[in-house]
Amino acid sequence: MTDNREIQAHGALIDVLDVGVLLLGKSGVGKSECALELVSRGHRLVADDVVRIRRVEDGLRGRSAERIRHYMEIRGIGLLYIPDLYGPEAVREESAVELVCRLEAWRPGAEYERVGLDRPREELAGVAVPTLVLPVRPARNMATLVEVAVRDHLQRRSGSNAAARLDSRLRDEHARQ
Repeated sequence: MTDNREIQAHGALIDVLDVGVLLLGKSGVGKSECALELVSRGHRLVADDVVRIRRVEDGLRGRSAERIRHYMEIRGIGLLYIPDLYGPEAVREESAVELVCRLEAWRPGAEYERVGLDRPREELAGVAVPTLVLPVRPARNMATLVEVAVRDHLQRRSGSNAAARLDSRLRDEHARQ
């Protein structure tokens, strides 16, 4: 089913290990800085600030607004043109949107996922996308957390879920006792 409806999201879209990761969160939480760190590690920028997302037959595709394509704004530095800094291989015109990472300021007492048996989903343009909420705190490396989230996403997609494996092991041990 193809739906040409397009939505816009305020965030960044990065191709990490061939997985399109949509970084969302309030203004100033660190989406662009996280995206820039991912680009510096060899991943590719698709969009920063305005992400245009459209539904296609096999899911979602995201791209940048034409006027700001391949530019990033980093507070304290200003506008950066990523191909000038990292080369043309550091950007993509478009990618799938397969994982949402919501960055939010750490809230003491808030409940954050600690086991991860099932991945919550968020609907974008009528498509349910696996979603993680990643709390931002000083000295946390958000780019590392996003990379690990992508690696876990790829494992889950191939049928391997670390949390489910441990849960099964613990249940088996409990049943034997």
